[in-house]
Amino acid sequence: MKHSVFLFFLCFLNSIVTHAQIKMPSFFSDNMIMQQKAKVSIWGKDIPNTVIKITSSWGNQSSTTSDSNGFWKTTIKTKAASFLPQTVTISGSNTKTLKNILIGEVWFCSGQSNMEMPLEGLRKSKVLNAENYLIIANNKHIRLFNNARTASVFPAFDVNGTWKVSNLETAQKFSAIGYIFGVKLYKTLNIPIGIIESAWGGTKIESWIPKADLLKYEDIKFLNDLPKKQNQQKKPTFLYNAMIHPFQDFKVKGILWYQGESNRNKPEQYYGYMEDLIHSWRQQWNTKRLPFHFVQIAPFDYTKHKKSSGIQANIIREAQHRISQNIKNTAMVVTTDAGDCDDIHPSKKEIVALRLANSALAEQYGVKSFNYRSAELKKIVINNAQVLLEFNFDKNDFFIDNNHVKGFAVASSDKKFYPAKVTFTNDKKSIILHSKKVKDPVAVRYGFSNCFESNLKTNSGLPISVFRTDNW
Repeated sequence: MKHSVFLFFLCFLNSIVTHAQIKMPSFFSDNMIMQQKAKVSIWGKDIPNTVIKITSSWGNQSSTTSDSNGFWKTTIKTKAASFLPQTVTISGSNTKTLKNILIGEVWFCSGQSNMEMPLEGLRKSKVLNAENYLIIANNKHIRLFNNARTASVFPAFDVNGTWKVSNLETAQKFSAIGYIFGVKLYKTLNIPIGIIESAWGGTKIESWIPKADLLKYEDIKFLNDLPKKQNQQKKPTFLYNAMIHPFQDFKVKGILWYQGESNRNKPEQYYGYMEDLIHSWRQQWNTKRLPFHFVQIAPFDYTKHKKSSGIQANIIREAQHRISQNIKNTAMVVTTDAGDCDDIHPSKKEIVALRLANSALAEQYGVKSFNYRSAELKKIVINNAQVLLEFNFDKNDFFIDNNHVKGFAVASSDKKFYPAKVTFTNDKKSIILHSKKVKDPVAVRYGFSNCFESNLKTNSGLPISVFRTDNW
């Protein structure tokens, strides 16, 4: 009897030790990509007061001690990007070795369904030219981390995903925008690329922001327990807790964000929310100027399909445009030519992804042999019945003459807008507007309709954002 009790006690102790031994978030795993030439944070759990040693195959090492709760955290320096597989060994109460690691560039992708939409398509919505990327999907130098949908009341320690080597199976299930972005970076930079996807369709921006940053909004209600499973993703902070916070300050080069459609019913608050999201994420990643490249939501006829105002969606687009102008180290991709009035998941994901990639290549990697910024309104001059719009262009870009440009409207002080005829100045850098129905124009709008698809062409092929000069 005593012998049996003793064996039971040994098994019990062994179980405690086994469960207390090194545990790390799942993105510290085989096949991972680590950001090059950086101090990469690495952390986990172990038995309290255990010395933790980190050693790497490239020669750098680090050490720390787990605290009274078993948590530990340290950093390890990485070298320049390399295609040579590496290992990282973590030694504590036991030893764990991460294998087939590459050092390169890591980008983090988040948002709602248009970011989540995989290369294989989303239900009836397809990705144009997806086959061109699937036939080259077998690439051991591109690694993909697809974080499963999860919600949490409190900040979580781990996520539900693993690093995968790019192949046909993993690529077709991965974010089309994230994957095509990664391929473009890989082809241009010729170094390993890691893409982390953490997105959930149909979600509002409030779900992705920490609670501390939302307390100032009186209309936001917080829950202390999980709501019904079918709507848990809609609750403020729940997705940040489960799908963003666990990454803490795991070193990434930058963020890709595509979200906004779900906030169109209260668009006036979106600017503040997005400002808070960028600020809080930069704090989490401990990088004040963490690059934040995002997509302006694409054209879609909300009045026909969602029974809401298309004008509200334009206020979201307007807020996104202001963010790109007011917050440093952000960049916005314009999509007025890449939407579908009958499909909220437009097929032209390649256009969006390549514009994001060009923006990142120019801003973060100094590759500036192409136009990557859309022209922006610089000045408005009203002369009797005519309105002159002057634009800032990237490099030597300019408008292409078109006698049937649509989308421009002018109004007088009565606030009634009428379509305007468009002509171009000789240098093709400015636009002249005129409407027979408006003798004394005071305001201009561009693209403020239920579903606006641009036909205003530039030499670079980049469209301009919707805008308005009034605040009516």
